[in-house]
Amino acid sequence: MKNFASKVQRFLKSEDGPTAVEYAVMLALIVVVCLGAITSIGSNASQTFNDVANQL
Repeated sequence: MKNFASKVQRFLKSEDGPTAVEYAVMLALIVVVCLGAITSIGSNASQTFNDVANQL
């Protein structure tokens, strides 16, 4: 039982779990920003091509 308690205590002191969660949150935020940028660039490019096509 003492061995189990020491393992639980060591697990609670470990910082591996929270670090993995922080990395997952950062990755999610990066993905959201990238998707927003790609959407914005795509709509701007589409508008530019439409303008050029109308002028021709």
